[in-house]
Amino acid sequence: MLRRYLLAVCCLLALGLAESRGASPPAPYDRDLGRLAEILGALQYLRQLCGANEGQAWRSEMQALLDAEAPDGPRRDRLIASFNRGYRGFQQTYRTCTPAAEIAIERYLDEGARISREITSRYAN
Repeated sequence: MLRRYLLAVCCLLALGLAESRGASPPAPYDRDLGRLAEILGALQYLRQLCGANEGQAWRSEMQALLDAEAPDGPRRDRLIASFNRGYRGFQQTYRTCTPAAEIAIERYLDEGARISREITSRYAN
C-alpha cells in the first residue's frame, strides 16, 4: 500500500510539483519527504532483518523518490542523509528480528502511507 502511495507521489512530482533546479526556496512538503526518506531507510533495514525477502525494494522506492524529486544537489543529499539515518538508527539497535522490530515495521508502514496520502492530497491540486 505504501508503494502505491509513494508511486503516486513520485508521479505527481515528476509532472511538475518538483522543485525546479536552481536556488528555489524549499518545497512546502520537504519536511514530509525527509521523514518519508527516513522511514524508507528504516524499512529497508528492518524488513530485511525480519526475513521479508524483498531484496532492495525499499532502497528502490527511495531511488524512485530521488529521481522524481531531487535529481541532484543539496536537496538530494538531504534526502539521502535521511534515508541513511533511518537505516543506521535501526542497524545500531537491532541485530535480530524482535517483536519490537515487527511493531516498528507496522508503525512505519502506516506512517509512510499516511505521509504519502497527505502529500498527494495537499499538493496534487
